[in-house]
This record gives sequence, structure tokens and C-alpha cells, in this order.
Amino acid sequence: MAEFGLRCRMSRKGDCLDNAVAERFFGSLKGERTSLRHDASRQEAWDDAIDYIEMFYNSKRLRSYLGYVSPNDFERLARVA
Repeated sequence: MAEFGLRCRMSRKGDCLDNAVAERFFGSLKGERTSLRHDASRQEAWDDAIDYIEMFYNSKRLRSYLGYVSPNDFERLARVA
């Protein structure tokens, strides 16, 4: 980072520099998936997390900023309009 003149910035919990998007995602992952499961291995947990992200979170989960429709439905509706 120093080579490019960048300064690393870290913040404490609750500070304005928190990564709210990442915190929101991981909160959803824990609340909607991992807290409901007991995986037998780290690989099984990894595979399940990837499945959640690719098959549900990024495609089917309702988004308030899209009018409470899924990204797939939003794209489908945009093509029709």
C-alpha cells in the first residue's frame, strides 16, 4: 500500500469506517443459514456458504432497494418493460 501512497485504515466496531455492507451480509449469512446448520467439516460448511451465496443470496433473496423483489425477478421484469 505504501508503494502506491495509500494508507491502511482500520476502525473499531461502531466507528463510521465500519464496512456496513459486509457486516450486513455476514449477519444475513449467520441468521439465515449457518446458525441453522451443524456441518460435519470445514469443507461442508464452505460448500454450504457458497451455495447460499450463489443460489440464494445473489439471485433469489428479496431486496428492499429493488422494491422487495429478487434480483432474478427484477432483471426479468426489466427485460419485459
